[in-house]
Amino acid sequence: MEDIRRVVHDYILGEFLPGEDPEALTDQTPLITGGILDSISTLKLVVFLEERFGVIVEAHEAGVEHLDTVGEIARLIAEKKHAA
Repeated sequence: MEDIRRVVHDYILGEFLPGEDPEALTDQTPLITGGILDSISTLKLVVFLEERFGVIVEAHEAGVEHLDTVGEIARLIAEKKHAA
């Protein structure tokens, strides 16, 4: 799961927080509720996750309950990969 966490962390930094200190983005940093991700960037993140990890993020999973932090995203992807 650490690998998933690192990939997601690096993607969010590069796409949505360019130039930010990598240490500023923790596993608990609020992405959606903190205003880092809006609806378009959340959709872009979902497409990345599906393509990179070979999973399908269902519509009911593409919200704040599953995608608000790097930690939540990593757990969701790990669970989906484990179930596959």
